[in-house]
Amino acid sequence: MIRLLVVTVLAMASLSVQAGGLLVLGDSISAAYGIEKSAGWVALLEKELEQRCRDFPVINASVSGETTAGGNSRLEALLDTHSPDIVIIELGGNDGLRGLSPVAMANNLTQMIEKSRAANATPVLLGMRIPPNYGQQYTRLFEQQFRQVSDDKQVPLFPFFLEGVVEQGWLQKDGIHPTEEAQPLLKRHAVSVLEPVLPAQCGNGKGDEDV
Repeated sequence: MIRLLVVTVLAMASLSVQAGGLLVLGDSISAAYGIEKSAGWVALLEKELEQRCRDFPVINASVSGETTAGGNSRLEALLDTHSPDIVIIELGGNDGLRGLSPVAMANNLTQMIEKSRAANATPVLLGMRIPPNYGQQYTRLFEQQFRQVSDDKQVPLFPFFLEGVVEQGWLQKDGIHPTEEAQPLLKRHAVSVLEPVLPAQCGNGKGDEDV
């Protein structure tokens, strides 16, 4: 009985060591749709953090087709399971492509930010834009939500995650999803907003600024 108790305690201690790191909650762009998973921007980020950080795992919980409502409904369980230090929220594109309410999208983003903070995780937003054929009023309102949520909740934001991708012609045949060539650029976009909130063991994070 004592031996069983010791084994249980050691197992729990091992789990606690593995807790933390970075959780990516995204859609097909972060799920590496149409390309090898190992070539996706999240995998590239994981490789970089493996070199820079100590014991800082990357959990990619992205699902193709995910909306902000879907991500919001899944987030609590993910936070309970992984106890991340940072949560990257890369959602909203499918809300726009489906013509869903930008205000509802903003509410979902806000709830995900609040849930992350309640779980002692730092949230980061990767924003999105949609094609102009959805109408000027809708596209403007959609884009404004990311900035508004970022300002209201004081969350780091990269306004348009696909910035530079279209200009370079790095889109798959569907005209929506980035090609493999675009992934290093997407990784750099993510790192640009992650850098200030990375922990001390990652080198140039906020921990260094406090020294």
